[in-house]
Amino acid sequence: MSVWTRHYILEKNSILLIVAIIVVVAIGGLVEIAPLFYLKSTIEAVDGVRPYTPLELAGRNVYVREGCYLCHSQMVRPLRDEVERYGHYSLAAESMYDHPFQWGSKRTGPDLARVGGKYSDSWHVTHLVNPRAIVPQSVMPGYPFLAKADVDSAAIASHMKTLRTIGVPYTEDQIANAAADMKAQVDPDGKSADAFGKRYAKAVVRDFDGQPGAPTEMDALVAYLQMLGTLVDFKLYNEKANLR
Repeated sequence: MSVWTRHYILEKNSILLIVAIIVVVAIGGLVEIAPLFYLKSTIEAVDGVRPYTPLELAGRNVYVREGCYLCHSQMVRPLRDEVERYGHYSLAAESMYDHPFQWGSKRTGPDLARVGGKYSDSWHVTHLVNPRAIVPQSVMPGYPFLAKADVDSAAIASHMKTLRTIGVPYTEDQIANAAADMKAQVDPDGKSADAFGKRYAKAVVRDFDGQPGAPTEMDALVAYLQMLGTLVDFKLYNEKANLR
């Protein structure tokens, strides 16, 4: 039986063809993906990257819940026009604690990988409450209810424990103080601000939504947006890259 005759058998039998496709795709997938689990250089070590604070993590949950990733990617590709518009191209290490990552491929709105520190907190609050007050032609829906919804501080410790089981290096101290740290991040004059700062390097402590009191989902979402792209010192990163 010739090779072509064997090929005709697959073409005439849909079940065999499907099985053959699955086998070929599985082999190709193993060859492409399996080595990544063993290569140390898959995600290079980058100074400054840390796990999310409890408030930032809660904000990320709001971001995912409201489907923000459907219109905003979080990945600057290594193309000249993207780098000139958004900033340094994204590094794998910046998403190492994202489960799931928010890279995305759809951009109804701009990429948000480098949005941290680009605008003021009040700008973000206004934009989230009424996007057309900032960008008249925006098709983004408003989220005014976030300013009235208290963030769920009771469940955040359990979420951090779950993330630790899949590799996010939260400590027992961070998990034990999760609810307190969430409140401390919106209260710069509070007694817990210093202890919070020691647990989370480079974390910003301030009243993000402009409303004193318990942290709201607006606080959490703005805190999350304001840290995106701010953890890595790219000037230092580029200097080290040039020395390699």
